Amino acid sequence: MIAASGTLAAFGFATSAIGSMELPSGGEFVPEQTFEPTIWYSIDGNGVVEVNIIRAEMGQHVGTSLARIIADELEVSWDQVRITHVDSAAKWGLMVTGGSWSVSQTWPVFSKAGAAGRQALLERGAELLGVPATECLARAGKVVSGNRNVDYGMIVRSGISRTFTSEELAAMPTKPVEDRRLIGRPVAALDVPPKLDGSARYGIDARVDGMVYARPVIPPTRYGSKVVAVDESDARNVKGYIRAVVLDDPSETVPGWVMAIGETYVAAMRAADQLRVTWNAGPTSNVSEKDLQDHALALIAEGKVGSILDTVDTNTEAVFGTTDHKMERTYTNATALHFQLEPTNALAFEKDGIFEIHTGNQWQSLILPTLAKALGRPEETIVLKTYMLGGGFGRRLNGDYAVPAALTAKALNTPVKMILTREDDCRFDSVRSPAVQTVRMAFDSNKKVVAMEHDAAAGWPTEVLAPSFMPKGANGVPYDPFSINGADHWYEVGAQKVRAISNDLARATFRPGWLRSVGPGWTNWALESFMDEAAHEVGADPVEFRLGLLKGTGRNAGSAPNSIGGALRQAHVLRTAAERAGWGNPLPDGHGLGVATSFGQEREMPTWVACVAHVSVDRATGNVKVERLTSVIDAGTIVDPGGALAQAEGATLWGMSLALFEGTRFENGQVADRNLDTYTPLRIADTPHLDISFVDSREAPTGLGEPPTTVVGPAIANAIFAASGARLRHIPITANAVKEAIQP
Repeated sequence: MIAASGTLAAFGFATSAIGSMELPSGGEFVPEQTFEPTIWYSIDGNGVVEVNIIRAEMGQHVGTSLARIIADELEVSWDQVRITHVDSAAKWGLMVTGGSWSVSQTWPVFSKAGAAGRQALLERGAELLGVPATECLARAGKVVSGNRNVDYGMIVRSGISRTFTSEELAAMPTKPVEDRRLIGRPVAALDVPPKLDGSARYGIDARVDGMVYARPVIPPTRYGSKVVAVDESDARNVKGYIRAVVLDDPSETVPGWVMAIGETYVAAMRAADQLRVTWNAGPTSNVSEKDLQDHALALIAEGKVGSILDTVDTNTEAVFGTTDHKMERTYTNATALHFQLEPTNALAFEKDGIFEIHTGNQWQSLILPTLAKALGRPEETIVLKTYMLGGGFGRRLNGDYAVPAALTAKALNTPVKMILTREDDCRFDSVRSPAVQTVRMAFDSNKKVVAMEHDAAAGWPTEVLAPSFMPKGANGVPYDPFSINGADHWYEVGAQKVRAISNDLARATFRPGWLRSVGPGWTNWALESFMDEAAHEVGADPVEFRLGLLKGTGRNAGSAPNSIGGALRQAHVLRTAAERAGWGNPLPDGHGLGVATSFGQEREMPTWVACVAHVSVDRATGNVKVERLTSVIDAGTIVDPGGALAQAEGATLWGMSLALFEGTRFENGQVADRNLDTYTPLRIADTPHLDISFVDSREAPTGLGEPPTTVVGPAIANAIFAASGARLRHIPITANAVKEAIQP
């Protein structure tokens, strides 16, 4: 069994055919036995490989990427491969899809699982052929010896048993790069056909006989609202209206929620608008975006609060106190929403002692304990059924939307399908927190960087939703790595202090969420904007200034398995992107190039990326047009080239959208923008030419869903400065802000 931790104890037969096995058509014989050497895959009597996927599919073709790792090591043809997205169960270990982790974390487990399976099949196939295993090789689902062969299906039907110790597994060699036949090659995406023919099932498609529909009436504050009275008199005039349910939630996930129940969703939706609910609102009913930003700024100014990250030498005070050449800047970003296409929804009911939740979700392991607390029953009696996600982007890491559906189903003792309208979804979206960051740098008399400080204050999603994931900083104070990653960069700047601060007012007002790229979405905004300003401060070229700090020595040298080469790989993508973009070449008046670089999400799993933005600025109006975005990415081995490019393109455009178009504000304790009439992400007409390329690499794969996002905002802002002299320190960047910042 190969567990989530990657250890393996034994290979052997399953006792009977498993339920997830796909049967061939045409009445072809299928033996009952399957070769199921690990929880991660099985092989049936026809040689068909079924790969179990614990990651959520939300448009990133994750099953296609992950199954390919096993299939390549097993030596099977792609047309022999099927994928199954499994339901929640303890045996799968941690089930989470986010952080650009799917490929990088699965790679070592699936590689070993596939290699071990190939070895077991090869040994048994050699027995059947009557030759030593050393005279055989595995190819395209067969064990071959000279001109004789036996296919995997026949091997499975003949019976196979093989056991590997954990030590043998750890030492199990995987295929040489030269022998790969699927990894890095184009193959058909397994998830696309059902999406094209309409057979794919999303959470919003889930149905069960006898279910009723529910839509919530959202209270005035995320926390602390209490229902005083519910007037149903107008709602009773809605055809199909059944009743209202005031939720009693021991988990405190949805305090103050009232559910309108209808025979149809239209009835529930209309009835919710007619219910007259009186609340005692929580204490944050008057909080504004400015309150949140001002509080963050005050926390930074306190100086003593927060967690200090371990950057080896954090004694920056001594350096700043002895130099006269210093600079300091403050950067901010607005609240941002997820706006996934499919609004959040869940179907819940009890069947045979099991409480089933049918929904699309990114972090099943996180919401199960909450559901157990809300329902007052053991976690083992709750299962999340898997569906495709009509967009996730981090919204569905927080499974809070499953709780009201489950509570309503329990209260009514009947299946309940809850669908939030887009406005409902936005009001209590797990938003990207507004953040305030102050960055400082000290220079010696030769303009050399000798110290740097970075303070970042924001709402921390991990503190609210998964506090056990928070490590402690050098000063013993826990911090949310997803809210400060990126500030702990690979530049060599002498003494370095990174301080992460939780904005307690943000935490009290809303539920901070993980939005695509999470912390680096704001930390890299500040860091790379500041690097550009620092380069100009000392009269250096912005590219050369950064290259001078990316030396790849000391703590920035990198280490196996994920960061071999360290900062030198970041320098390479930076240099390459600058060359591809024509850095230094003359441009028309009003045009400019700006650069930014990053290592993506985490120092432990860096994806090296650099972006050069080419923009033009209308000085009269402040309008900015992004002409071209040139990105170079080193994500190690590219497992799925098509999926990688799609991820990089989507992430790049997402970064541009956040930089110029997306953003809202808190008013009276809730977000002001609740639909796409006022919240206006990037439109097709504004999409620039994209030049995205990957570094050819044999290193371990890292993540791609988020890192390309983080460089676009600062690259655009730096390009605006190059084109117009306007320095912007807040995103989203508006035309008015540009116009005001342009020097007369």
